[in-house]
Amino acid sequence: MIEWLQEEWITLASNYTKNDALINKYWDEIETLYSSKNRHYHNLSHIYNMLLQAKAIEDIIDDYDAIRFAIWYHDIIYKATKKNNETKSAEFAQNRLKLFGFDEKRTRIVKNLIESTQKHDIVLQENEDNAYLLDMDLSILGTHWDVYLKYIQNIRKEYAIYPDFMYKKGRKKAMLHFLERKQIYVTHLYRDKFETQARHNIEKEISSL
Repeated sequence: MIEWLQEEWITLASNYTKNDALINKYWDEIETLYSSKNRHYHNLSHIYNMLLQAKAIEDIIDDYDAIRFAIWYHDIIYKATKKNNETKSAEFAQNRLKLFGFDEKRTRIVKNLIESTQKHDIVLQENEDNAYLLDMDLSILGTHWDVYLKYIQNIRKEYAIYPDFMYKKGRKKAMLHFLERKQIYVTHLYRDKFETQARHNIEKEISSL
């Protein structure tokens, strides 16, 4: 997985700079941050999963490279005790893409895409890229229960600093937010594939909290 991710990063970054030292520096940075000891779910496996999903629907994504940069950086800053991780990650991405010479307008798109993952609400309406990014990020909710169970166990580890009574209250509130939505997934593709199972999983998790 790591070799594939590194190759994917180099291929993407090489579209915008020939500075190999900078490309490798940013790769090392990405690998280090996503591999920190507090990362049990929001790690390179999550990035790998999202990149594979993006590759599978490349032909229906409007700006594939912007989506991929958004995936790479959307959780680059992650602290369970903070509520501004997405904002910080978006700023981080913006700073890195500037040094790549990435187009300013597209850099703003990447920044907005990352920020949209905070509340999982679409902020860019020009095409369905934002919708697909959010649905990819939430695809774990609609996986088989055994996979979902491992996911919620890993999320609990990331929030290990909090005692059960605090964690369960916060987690229940967050998951009820998704259940109360008319639809968890924005795109027809993801809704058809994951919606029913996601609602089943969330209801089952809430009943155990």
